[in-house]
Order: sequence, then C-alpha cells, then structure tokens
Amino acid sequence: QVDLVESGGGWVQPGGSLRLSCAASGTNVRENAMGWYRQTPGNQRELVAQLAVGGPAKYADSVKDRFTISRDTAKNTVYLQMNNLKPEDTAVYYCNEIWRVDYGMAAWGKGTLVTVSS
Repeated sequence: QVDLVESGGGWVQPGGSLRLSCAASGTNVRENAMGWYRQTPGNQRELVAQLAVGGPAKYADSVKDRFTISRDTAKNTVYLQMNNLKPEDTAVYYCNEIWRVDYGMAAWGKGTLVTVSS
C-alpha cells in the first residue's frame, strides 16, 4: 500500500517562500516519476511540477522559475521549494506517482494547504 504524506504548507505573504515535503512509504521515489499537484475549490487538480527518473524536472508555466521539485532518496521524500509565492498559488498541494494519476489509479493523501495573502 502506497502512503504519501504531505506537509510544510501554511500562510505566507506574497513574495515569500515555503518548502513542501512528501514522505512516501510503500513506494520508492527513486524508481518512480513523482509529481506535485494542486487544487482549488471547484477546480480540478493540476500538475505543477514533475520529476522523472533520471530525467529533467518539468513545470507548469504558471510556476516555472519559481518552484523547484527535488527528491531525497535516502529519506524517500519529494520536496517542492516554492519561491516568490503569489496569491494565485493558494491551493491544497498533493504529491503522487505520475503513472498512477495518469492511469486513474491514484489514491490521494490529505494534502497540505498553502495560503498566500497579505
């Protein structure tokens, strides 16, 4: 059973930074392409950052040059460093294995809420 626990969210002023963590169990983040998704009320979940196995990271245009996805294989954890946050980044953030989401097999954790406001 795959278990993904997101943490690190909170309230931050525009221009601020946060680092989200996704602790994984039941899967190996080194062997799977991982992604960070976000969702706002009434909208579908969107993929904002993905990290392939041995490949480059990819980002949604809305977060490019501000967000950085990374993994720590020793801790089996995926991170999302978010800089220069904007109010439109306010959302619940989730992580998951890309292939599970693409095949409609993903189970979602509770996510972590990021609120950007002054």
